Amino acid sequence: MPEPRTIVIAAFPGVELLEVTGPAEVFSVASRLVGGDAPAYRVEIAAAQAGPLPTAAGIGLVAARSLTEVGRTGVDTLLVAGAMDHADGRYQAVIDREVVAFLATAAPAARRVGGVCAGVHLLAEAGLLSGLPATTHWLTAGQLAARHPDIDVDPEPIFIRSGRIWTCAGVTAALDLALAMVAEDHGPAVALDAARAMVMYVKRPGGQTQFSVPLSLQASADDRIDELRRWIDENLAERIPVEAMAARLNLSVRHFARVFRDRTGRTPADYLEAVRVEAARRLLEESARGLPDIAAASGLGSVETLHRAFRRRLGATPAEYRRRFRPHATAR
Repeated sequence: MPEPRTIVIAAFPGVELLEVTGPAEVFSVASRLVGGDAPAYRVEIAAAQAGPLPTAAGIGLVAARSLTEVGRTGVDTLLVAGAMDHADGRYQAVIDREVVAFLATAAPAARRVGGVCAGVHLLAEAGLLSGLPATTHWLTAGQLAARHPDIDVDPEPIFIRSGRIWTCAGVTAALDLALAMVAEDHGPAVALDAARAMVMYVKRPGGQTQFSVPLSLQASADDRIDELRRWIDENLAERIPVEAMAARLNLSVRHFARVFRDRTGRTPADYLEAVRVEAARRLLEESARGLPDIAAASGLGSVETLHRAFRRRLGATPAEYRRRFRPHATAR
């Protein structure tokens, strides 16, 4: 009978609650789905002191073991959760020196090591990210890059894997990170079932941006703009000139362009191309459809236009993007 994989989540007082409980729940659900006489995973919280552990949410957790009690062997996956302070109008990752010291000695013995959100900064302080690509919460990515110029910091992806070292973005990205680890251990079908059981977005590749186009826009207080966005999403494959968008709001083209930019922070043309590129990205990730078909379905029209838009917005060709995020697909 195989032994459960031991997942240790290193934490400290004031840690973000979901960065601990989120991954723990993913591994717990996966254990139940795998079944068997023994659980697939054993999850433990470790802190400088065993016992009650306050969190930033005001909800207490319990650390089963102190950091010094965590063995140097037998830990399959070592995750480190984080926290952020807000002062002088800026967010800063909290650096807990006891956790940093623990990581420097314990991480080399673990099969897999992951930094969750601002916990990535603790991996960096322990010297575990030198020369590697890494991501973290976009609010503290600048701090990470400035303090550790030897790390290739990318604030865009949800998570990045570099060998045995994993890093992820803000808060809920910890769930995506844990699901990817489950997929590595037990296959994508178990990870997919776990995501469904948790009513999660079931396919979010690590390299996806932390923001979809709608989320990255300024909030709109104009219901007409929101309705126009929905109409655009439903008609992406069609030709959508700015005159047609203006007409739906019964505005002149000039007035519409000004209203749209005031409400969203983007020009109509920029927004339209962005949502079309996002639609094309989804098709590249989730299907094996050919590039001409994807260009048509997303409204970009031609493969040449698809290439130009991807180069401009993502710095990669559609084929390169597909190879990275859907490696077993072949573009026709």
